[in-house]
Amino acid sequence: MRVVHDPAGSADALATNVHMAETALEQSKGLMFRRSIPDDYALVFPFEPSWPFGAVRRRLIHMLFVRFPADVIWIADEEVRKVRTMYPWRSLDYAKADLVIELPEGAADGVETGDTVVIEP
Repeated sequence: MRVVHDPAGSADALATNVHMAETALEQSKGLMFRRSIPDDYALVFPFEPSWPFGAVRRRLIHMLFVRFPADVIWIADEEVRKVRTMYPWRSLDYAKADLVIELPEGAADGVETGDTVVIEP
């Protein structure tokens, strides 16, 4: 599985070591308590539709108990809504999304709002 950035038809892999945070426990833990992550790593948070809100709604990401900077990409309908480098212990941000991806700092360089980012098998 890999995370691919495809802004204009040329696919660039942002990560090839992809972990899906599918359970509530995995999603609430995120990257907390880890000492580091590999350069090609991505933690993907897929959100399922829930009545009455649907899957696309505000998704909050915090960096409490995270020891390293990370790039975060909020995606709705395969379109990037927000990209931000977040810093240990002090960053907090949100955007509407049905998918959130956390990557090592610098991995999302070149990814911009409106671009396409997808998870490939």
